[in-house]
Amino acid sequence: MAKIESEVKTINKPDEVLFNFLSDFKNFDKLMPEKVVNWQSTTDTCNFTISGLASMGMEIIEKVPNSLIKIKESGKAPFSFELIINLEKTDIDKTKVKFTIIAELNPMLSMMVTNPLKNFLDILVNKLAEI
Repeated sequence: MAKIESEVKTINKPDEVLFNFLSDFKNFDKLMPEKVVNWQSTTDTCNFTISGLASMGMEIIEKVPNSLIKIKESGKAPFSFELIINLEKTDIDKTKVKFTIIAELNPMLSMMVTNPLKNFLDILVNKLAEI
């Protein structure tokens, strides 16, 4: 089991605003890096392709208002994983955000994907801060 975490980012938005944004996959296209193409989504599911790598799908499986969103792979995916988004209110208009992937990776796959996944999570949290 591999655990890959983004940097923790303090974002100048209330936790409720960020939770509502991240609870809808239709908003995630604004966070995706250029390598993510063919983005298709509903509120709770999405499918996309990472250029040159793989096609995959995800679905939201749990929401705890203003603090936690759990997402897991669905349909096509190169490995089993959960994406966990933690939100922590630090002030009336400030929230700490962290993205974590917990994945079932064999040692060889882990060596290949850990750094790209860490970079991907950091991109998500940094783009979220810009919105």
